[in-house]
Amino acid sequence: MPHQRKPAADPAGDALRAWSRDSSEVVYRTRVFDLRRDRNRSPRTGDNHDFWVLESGDWVNILPITTAGEVVLIRQWRHGIDDFTLEIPGGMIDPEDASPLSAARREMIEETGYDSADIVELGSVHPNPAIQGNRLHTFLARGAEFRQAPCFDTTEEVAVELVARDRLPELVRGGRITHALVVVAFYLDALARGEIR
Repeated sequence: MPHQRKPAADPAGDALRAWSRDSSEVVYRTRVFDLRRDRNRSPRTGDNHDFWVLESGDWVNILPITTAGEVVLIRQWRHGIDDFTLEIPGGMIDPEDASPLSAARREMIEETGYDSADIVELGSVHPNPAIQGNRLHTFLARGAEFRQAPCFDTTEEVAVELVARDRLPELVRGGRITHALVVVAFYLDALARGEIR
């Protein structure tokens, strides 16, 4: 049975109650995610319903900022939309990664060739809590410097682009950056810098 998290406190008091799980089974496995069917009971009606969950390990992304104040972005082909996206480095936490931070640093080096010894966590979010239980951990790499040629796996086609940090809002507003989890990274960075409250 998958790991079950304790439900968050209900800010409205006792009005909401957690659903109970009667059964759970993985019905399909892939390299990236498993499809799980949960049979859950409504706390209000007592009725059972099937819910479909994509099981995946936690993810990371990292916002590398060079000593010149540029953001290290990557342009890559995304099969879900059959088009290129402009993103920050990121990926799945592998079993051999010691921590989310080490996974984020590994992804940054592999995808861009940039590295930094000054990496801090900006926060974590649930990518899509309606159908996923994993988390995305977001990091900021300050003083990133080019150290080596990128090393892509066989499913990646990536080009590195350096963009001035103050251009990020314009790229989001103009629809050049559309990846929701990348936009979240920019938001967490702006929060950490006190630009928004």
